[in-house]
Amino acid sequence: MENNDFVSIQSQIVSGKLTVTQLVSEYLKAIDSTKQLNTYLEVFADEAIERAKILDEQFLKNPASMGRLYGMVISIKDVICYKGHQVTGGSKILAGFESLYTATALQRLLEEDVIVIGRVNCDEFAMGSGNENSAYGPTINALGDNRVPGGSSGASAVAVQTNTCTASLGSDTGGSVRQPAAFCGLVGMKPTYGRISRYGLLAYASSFDQIGTITHTVADAALLLEIMAGPDDYDSTASPMAVEKYSDLDSEATPKKIAYFESTLNHPSIDPEIRSSSLEFIEKLKKDGHEVVSLDFDLLDYLIPAYYVLTTAEASTNLSRYDGVRFGYRTSEVKDLQDSYRKSRTEGFGTEVKRRILLGTFVLSSGYYDAYYQKAQKVRRLITEQTKEIFQSFDHIIMPVTPTVAWKIGEKSADPIATYLADIYTVQANMTGIPAIAIPLGKNQENMPFGIQIMSARYTEHALLNFAQSIDY
Repeated sequence: MENNDFVSIQSQIVSGKLTVTQLVSEYLKAIDSTKQLNTYLEVFADEAIERAKILDEQFLKNPASMGRLYGMVISIKDVICYKGHQVTGGSKILAGFESLYTATALQRLLEEDVIVIGRVNCDEFAMGSGNENSAYGPTINALGDNRVPGGSSGASAVAVQTNTCTASLGSDTGGSVRQPAAFCGLVGMKPTYGRISRYGLLAYASSFDQIGTITHTVADAALLLEIMAGPDDYDSTASPMAVEKYSDLDSEATPKKIAYFESTLNHPSIDPEIRSSSLEFIEKLKKDGHEVVSLDFDLLDYLIPAYYVLTTAEASTNLSRYDGVRFGYRTSEVKDLQDSYRKSRTEGFGTEVKRRILLGTFVLSSGYYDAYYQKAQKVRRLITEQTKEIFQSFDHIIMPVTPTVAWKIGEKSADPIATYLADIYTVQANMTGIPAIAIPLGKNQENMPFGIQIMSARYTEHALLNFAQSIDY
């Protein structure tokens, strides 16, 4: 393949230089040669080849009948349901569980002739910032010396990074698509909450979760979003708003008014190289004719505490369904029903998931509900109002995606708070429901990538994608 983005790949297929069967075969070879990275939990090799052959034959008979994604091969994070295929959420408690239906977002891609090549690893129930919390072991960043790929969609990023697929579907609850994209030098897109149906996405925190994409280019992200977005009878939180033609991008962006928070660049946790590159990026935007203004955002240090109070509360409720009775893992030796619940959940869930369930149950408990959960909801409202006010005067907000580059596997395992702080710049988009995109910004002296994040007002994905497309990354 000459290039790895979908536009280039589809062009080669249409011109006869490449067939989808050949493409899938190349991807399968790449999967086999990168097994040491622990990216795929399951490879749908025979199914993908068979599907590719059928599509190639169909193309020869009637090229005009092909879907818009003919020639795109994707992987899916292990929290997205695909009928007849396993989905485990990276957890022992769902080991061997086979989905009875397909997620709406994935179904819409399949209807446009996408091929799913496999199911990729992730932090257990999407709870993590490094892809170290999976019951099936960590995934390794292909660019570093035993480095994390980010989380929780870290394996989705590595799958694209190592060219084992064209794009990957992930989920983003607090940065879980954008942070791995930054750590792996890719594009990560989280749309407005409700822009893509959550039907068929294993729930972590329902008012935060959103399906997103990891791709090589903004154009690929725009096309996937356009096809997946829209209302869904199976998800009452999916927006009924009309879907814009996101794939119709204009890279010649008109001058924009852009805000950034001085506190994000002066935060004690930020890597000096990321800070200097971000400042250089701001100067470049100014030279390109954009108005870039520094603003105060005094709620930055409240983002992480409020986010983890609210998401753990929702997780404790959502994960109560995994009780060892209705489906999933069940312990073998029990005395009574309560013992079955206790042992099944203790043995089935990993350490980080149990930690968050306990935290969530605590903040929802009598005597602490007002002190923690209610107060965090008030903080969320303040953050949302302040963010909305900014977008009344500005087109975009920019900030780094992460305060550091990818750390070494195991480096932060003893200090979960340190990994939580890795989300300090990404959780705002999830707290407020706005769209955000991460694009590559540069690499540090150790050749590890990092990114810049662009956010915009709710349901302004087209403007966001247009602006991102205009940036040379």
